[in-house]
Amino acid sequence: MRTVLLASLRRHLRRYVAAATAVVVAVAFVVAVGVLTTGAQSRITAGAGAQFAGADHVVRGLGTQNAITYAAQHGDEVAVLGSATLPLRAGDAQAPGKFVGSIADTPRLRWQTLDSGRFPERAGEAVVDVWTAQDMEIAVGDLVTLGAGAAAVDLRVVGIVAASANLGQAAVYITFEQLLHWRDDDSLLLDQAAVVGDTGPLPDGATAVTPEQHVAESMALHTNNVNTLSLMLLLFAGVAILVSVLVITNTFAILFAQRVRDFALLRCVGATRRQVLGSVRREAAVVGMLASLGGVLAGTGLGYGLVAVVDAVTRNSPLAAPPQPPGWWLLGGFVVGLVVTAVASWLPTRRVVRVSPLAALRPDGAVDVRTGAGRTRVTLGALLVAGGGALLTVAVARGSAVSMVTGGGALFAGVLLLGPLLVPRLVRGVGALLGPGGRLATENAVRNPRRTATTTASLLVGVTLTTAVLTGLASTRASVEANHGTAHPLDVALTSWDEPLDADVLERVRDVAGVERAIVVEGVLVDVGRGGGGGAGGAAGADDAVGAGDDVDGEGGVGEGDAGDDKVGAGDGKVGASAAGADDADTAGAGDVGAGAGRPLLLLGTPDADRVARDGGAFARVEPGTVALDADVYGDDPADRLGDGTGDLVTVSAVGDGEADAAVEPDGATDTPGGGGPAQTELRVTTGTGWGGAGVVAPETLSALGSPRVHAVWVRAAADADPVALLGDLDTLADDVGADVDNGLRAEAADGQLLATITAATLGLLGISVVIALIGIASTLGLSVLERAREHAVLRALGLTRRQLRRMLAAEAVLLAVSAAVLGTALGVGFAWVGYETFLTTALDAATWRVPWLALAAVVPVAVLAGLLAAVVPARRAAAVTPTAALALD
Repeated sequence: MRTVLLASLRRHLRRYVAAATAVVVAVAFVVAVGVLTTGAQSRITAGAGAQFAGADHVVRGLGTQNAITYAAQHGDEVAVLGSATLPLRAGDAQAPGKFVGSIADTPRLRWQTLDSGRFPERAGEAVVDVWTAQDMEIAVGDLVTLGAGAAAVDLRVVGIVAASANLGQAAVYITFEQLLHWRDDDSLLLDQAAVVGDTGPLPDGATAVTPEQHVAESMALHTNNVNTLSLMLLLFAGVAILVSVLVITNTFAILFAQRVRDFALLRCVGATRRQVLGSVRREAAVVGMLASLGGVLAGTGLGYGLVAVVDAVTRNSPLAAPPQPPGWWLLGGFVVGLVVTAVASWLPTRRVVRVSPLAALRPDGAVDVRTGAGRTRVTLGALLVAGGGALLTVAVARGSAVSMVTGGGALFAGVLLLGPLLVPRLVRGVGALLGPGGRLATENAVRNPRRTATTTASLLVGVTLTTAVLTGLASTRASVEANHGTAHPLDVALTSWDEPLDADVLERVRDVAGVERAIVVEGVLVDVGRGGGGGAGGAAGADDAVGAGDDVDGEGGVGEGDAGDDKVGAGDGKVGASAAGADDADTAGAGDVGAGAGRPLLLLGTPDADRVARDGGAFARVEPGTVALDADVYGDDPADRLGDGTGDLVTVSAVGDGEADAAVEPDGATDTPGGGGPAQTELRVTTGTGWGGAGVVAPETLSALGSPRVHAVWVRAAADADPVALLGDLDTLADDVGADVDNGLRAEAADGQLLATITAATLGLLGISVVIALIGIASTLGLSVLERAREHAVLRALGLTRRQLRRMLAAEAVLLAVSAAVLGTALGVGFAWVGYETFLTTALDAATWRVPWLALAAVVPVAVLAGLLAAVVPARRAAAVTPTAALALD
């Protein structure tokens, strides 16, 4: 049989090209998935885990004092991560609280990227984050002051840096030795360390993990314990294997069906069934091994090529080239090629050798034009559809990713098995729209239901995957935007804490490049606290901490507070425009607002917030008699800190010329104090995030408190705006009009970078799957044409011209493509909805379902075009054969 094997490989080499191409593409798909996924993981690690990119281990749970001791024991091989919240002054610009982090001494552990200048090398030097430098107009060579009072230190700015990490960013970076100058400051928080080499003995309570493990756990934590990257890897690995099995199995099924007479002849001359099976499977093994090797090479090149293309056409590439090819993915792709080829050859060969030699030698036995779905196939398909649907229901109910992937695969496999029943009915429905001219194409397309379903399967995979991905990406982007809008409803806010803004400020803001919409917001200045003498303190920093000032006793101001993480101090009469939270370390400077200077709290209110707010204005829709305060600024219990300690109520009174005749109380009652003094009112306090240090009240409450004047401008940035340039222009304008700037764009940029990474990787994988689907339908159409050569010869002999034959085959391709597009779109949208319910509603609080109708509307014409392109070569080949030659074919 060795001679038969070699002769068969030489004789059928041309036909094996289709099978080998399917294997190459399938293996390349798996390997390219690995390269792109590894590239996405590298970029995500470079963003979310940039602090640990050069480390071998991450030590967690140290605590501040243990971290200091641990760093002293290990020297330059350890970079302690953390920050202090300190006042920052640069010329005339001041900020009551900025994150101050440290720069590692070892270059390998430095995760910040220099924009200009150099890193600090000695005491008295610092680098500043690019956002803070933009906001406070700091340049290389400037002198800045960190800290307050006796602990203040003057530093020379030697560089401007950009931090790629979404978490752990700071406004100013100094050497670790300089950071220890504030080791006794309550705001200094040190809990993690990046370590090169061995970690050595760890303090009690500390643990060591790899950077990859730390980043994966951190990402899962920030998505409600849903690991996005693992789900994406699992999903596309499953899709890769599914597409591979479909394409290779379909190719071998048609290929071996054409050789049934060859197998029968071997049986007639003495070959046993076992020998025939062994010979065919060895042929498949040779094809599979060679094609798998080619697929590994092609997939590696394709994956790295896509990363290079994305890097070349995007400003900040969401993909990074893996430092070395992902070994497990290369091995996995090779194994997939061998296993799938063996399985794909096993089923068709068993089917053909079951036919008796004499029956197989009959001229009409090669193709049974009345072949339909057998009972076993229908039963198995129905069971898979029912079982897959049940698993998808479990996935939606319990949020199980494994049930989602397993159920989706089972349901789709069931649909493919039921294809001989479903696809011909769809083809007839579409063909009815073509009129009498399409009747012949329709009848030819549905004459062999199994062949029709096989030809359609590859395109059905591509359309289903495309539809599911497009819908999933649209819903993911909408959900991320909705979550960002809830946490950061305002892109930019310009606020004047003292005097009203000039009348022309709105037009000036609208003229700034990158501003989509802007509105003016009226406000009233009020005193807060016992006897109306209190002032509104502001906080800044990760834990809403503000350095305490001098006026901390009983003047109605805000007390110094506890020595813990949540401190609000009266300060020297200055309150920050907003807090520098985990995503907002670039808080704008402080306004002159505070009790010590007799400066009040600013209350704002407007009915037009929905015109600019990312949450549709929900944050500004507060009940009359209620004030909403930003928890990032005032903490989780602002009433206790700003008021007189009476639960969630604070007493406010209008100041200046903002006196009112009556004040609105939480229950709707009014309180007009005697003596003609300013109105005093108790307001119930609620909290939110994302608008800064001003309180937000209902317009009715604002009018009752005094005579509102324009104190703020709220801005919505255009979709294509450059956030750094926009903030720089608005900051310059704010300086001219005496306002401070609150920046909500930075967090959006961080969210957008992560989403861009996932989107780019997903679209790259989608592109590969579409390519393999096109190759699959082209190969099956080509083999189908070879299989129907005698049928086409009869049509030509009856008078059909070559042009008419090509048109008929093109019409068949269109019918099959439209049918696959309709069925695939329905399946894809359904799968996307299951993924949305299973994943997005669990990972994101404000998940939003969105169907991209325009994109889906383009799927049908694209599918038709793909079908036509796939039919070009087979149709030309069929038309080129003369009727007499075609009738003589086996």
